[in-house]
Amino acid sequence: MKAKIVSTGSYLPEKILTNKDLEKMVDTNDEWITQRTGIKIRHIAQDGEVTSDLAYKAALDALNSANVSPEEIDVIIVATVTPDQLLPATALFVQEKLGAKNAFGFDINAACSGFMYALSVADAYIRSNMAKKILVIGAEILSRITDYQDRSTCVIFADGAACVLVEATENDDEGILGLRLRSDGHYTDLMEVPSPGSHKPCSKEAIENRDIYIKMKGNETFKMSIRSILEVSEDVLNSLDLSFKDIDLMVSHQANRRIIEGVAKRAKLPEEKTIITIDKHANTAAASIPLALDWANKNGKIKKGDLILLNSFGASLTWSAGVIRW
Repeated sequence: MKAKIVSTGSYLPEKILTNKDLEKMVDTNDEWITQRTGIKIRHIAQDGEVTSDLAYKAALDALNSANVSPEEIDVIIVATVTPDQLLPATALFVQEKLGAKNAFGFDINAACSGFMYALSVADAYIRSNMAKKILVIGAEILSRITDYQDRSTCVIFADGAACVLVEATENDDEGILGLRLRSDGHYTDLMEVPSPGSHKPCSKEAIENRDIYIKMKGNETFKMSIRSILEVSEDVLNSLDLSFKDIDLMVSHQANRRIIEGVAKRAKLPEEKTIITIDKHANTAAASIPLALDWANKNGKIKKGDLILLNSFGASLTWSAGVIRW
């Protein structure tokens, strides 16, 4: 058995935060944000809206697209760094909202590579015949851990969710062909949210120090990104006796337009083979790749038989790549 993505779904909150809006909040401007990141707008969750709400709506979209009922789902995997709460897993709230009574669920935290890590778990479950239908969801409400007094980070992050329905297939010419995952714990301080946690529980001091928000060393992270994405992408392609010239489409984590374009340039991929949605989605961490994939799917950018390269680079430090045949 192999694992195949049979449908996609997404959900973006209605509230929009533009670059012009941010000009009124911090010392920044639309021209700088656009040139440095490629971002124009961000979707922001409403008060009372939680991560499982976004994940549920994205999952429902994917299920409806495939005409599959929630009762048919075996596993629900939610990749997120912004769970509804520390306990229980957000996947269980999604299960309840969907009515997926025959499934079991859990969360994965691998920051911006979270979706790829979750996809690898789904792939392993299906290859080992432990499941037939799996929902893999990336969902984030990063606005809740974004410091809107920090102009270096508040322009980057946003909210959203997307889902892929992964099913078993016996066709060797389709589905997930290969995956490669990487991490390096030496760089845990490049991007972090120090509190709450066992190391630094949420306290008055943590709040005063703004340790409850994302802290990022942007320049250091940027310098490592292109090289790392290229390395892991080449590795998975070589393992399949493929090269960048065989790829029909590259769908990357939408962290920064310059990173995506830098990878594409070095890989000699033309612009039409690169999906860029950061202008309308911003950086949604674990939701980023499935959001871009869903956008490409719904806008006719993907056709049956296409060879698609997925890759990511995430916080502190994770990176990954995978090749799928649509």
